[in-house]
Amino acid sequence: MAERATRATGEGSIAARKSKGGARSKAVKRPAATNRPAAGKPKGVAKFSKKTIALVYDFDGTLSPRPMQEYAFLPKIGIDPAAFWEETNRVAKEHKADPLITYMHLLYKKAKEAGVRIDREDLVAQGRDVELFPGVLDWFGAIEDYVREHAEIHGITLRHYLISSGLTEIVEGTPIYDRFHNVFASEYWFDAYDLPYPKRVITDTGKTQYLFRINKGVEDLGETINEHMSESERPIPFSNMIYFGDGDTDVPSMAVTRKNGGHAIAVHPPGKARKKCVDLFNAGRIDFFAPADYRQGSDLYRRTCLLIDRILASIRVEEEMWKVAKSAK
Repeated sequence: MAERATRATGEGSIAARKSKGGARSKAVKRPAATNRPAAGKPKGVAKFSKKTIALVYDFDGTLSPRPMQEYAFLPKIGIDPAAFWEETNRVAKEHKADPLITYMHLLYKKAKEAGVRIDREDLVAQGRDVELFPGVLDWFGAIEDYVREHAEIHGITLRHYLISSGLTEIVEGTPIYDRFHNVFASEYWFDAYDLPYPKRVITDTGKTQYLFRINKGVEDLGETINEHMSESERPIPFSNMIYFGDGDTDVPSMAVTRKNGGHAIAVHPPGKARKKCVDLFNAGRIDFFAPADYRQGSDLYRRTCLLIDRILASIRVEEEMWKVAKSAK
């Protein structure tokens, strides 16, 4: 029987961020994952190592119906969401500023004007109010079970990643935070100035950096990904990835993933317009689209499983070719 597909729960995983008391630490330095043997240790028996599958998700509009700030942050400071995003776009355009930096600045400027202090702990607590699409809570376990049951070979590992322009702090408060092997999202410095200062801003095109970090196994943000790494050394090939998004902000990530041999799926709110998804499909940006219904048996579940079947079959073929090449030396 195939070995159970698992999410990594070692030092580099989200689950390992929790202390014994259950609190999450603010920062964890993740070791860069590579296929090279550790210095001073025997190499052991060579094994085919390209057996990790990565499912990579956007958040707003993909796992959750609305931007995460609209569930608690904006209501708490008495700001209408539509008016806030309109002002963000106007200010960014007037000052030729990045829209994401602008929204992060305006959030706290508006909070200060309203006399409401919101710190890191408040943002984490706000994550409990974020709504998720149907089935999201059970999705991760269901997909892991599917991989376990259909792998047919030992050593397959499944990882879930999040890449979002939303706020890391709010994501930490959601019930799905611990299901991700890693979360790459925008983040604040809370002790830099009178107002929190953006520490990390993840733009539409900036998301692609994190795809390459996953591909190269360089998930420690303190390490550069610009050094050359041959394809043979990269632990998670793009062909083992599926990217999930919902619209224009995901186009760069979808394009990079598919151009490098990976897969992409676009979702739209159940029962609502699917035009954007149709446009993405007709433009060759995605393999499939479906309503954002993450329950077993849904179109999204079924089409994701089809792509997983393709990835698993490819891994089996690549492993067999690797064995043949090794025996032919």
